[in-house]
Amino acid sequence: MELILGTWHWAISGFLIGIVMLLLIYFGKSFGMSSNLRIMCTMAGAGKFSDFFKFDWREQKWSLAVVLGAILGGFIAYHFLSNNTGVNINPDTITQLQSLGIDAPNGKLMPDALFSIDVLQTPKGFAILLIGGLLIGFGTRYAGGCTSGHAISGLSNFQLPSLVAVIGFFIGGLVMAHYLLPLILKAI
Repeated sequence: MELILGTWHWAISGFLIGIVMLLLIYFGKSFGMSSNLRIMCTMAGAGKFSDFFKFDWREQKWSLAVVLGAILGGFIAYHFLSNNTGVNINPDTITQLQSLGIDAPNGKLMPDALFSIDVLQTPKGFAILLIGGLLIGFGTRYAGGCTSGHAISGLSNFQLPSLVAVIGFFIGGLVMAHYLLPLILKAI
């Protein structure tokens, strides 16, 4: 039972993702989470307002199972397959967070100083979430997909645009984490 409840080696997840990708390639499908938002908007009738949403969503309804599977899988993993000992965070990360005025998450996945209802209720916290959400949404559309779609599906299909997008995601993440986030947190 400890094998299931404990932390799995990265190679197990990589192997399982590889099997899923082989099956998707075999059936001529591609994977990505952001495309599901387009499907849901189309199902809700957004095609009446924009040509972007005018397509037969029934051909891609299988990908909604991916979203449902991610939600259910996360729920099952957290409530039934977890030893609930919390998240082990690298001590260097905790030191870096404390230098920015953020307390350790104490077994949680995210620190309350950044991800809590109290932060959302402040004008600065709300603005950061709103602007961040808009930038993520714009970036996803501009890049032609999200990180999971490009990094998993696009690279598996040897697509050069996906390689460029993944390199951009990593550079953007490093710049954000090391340079912009400290500036933003000091402003709060």
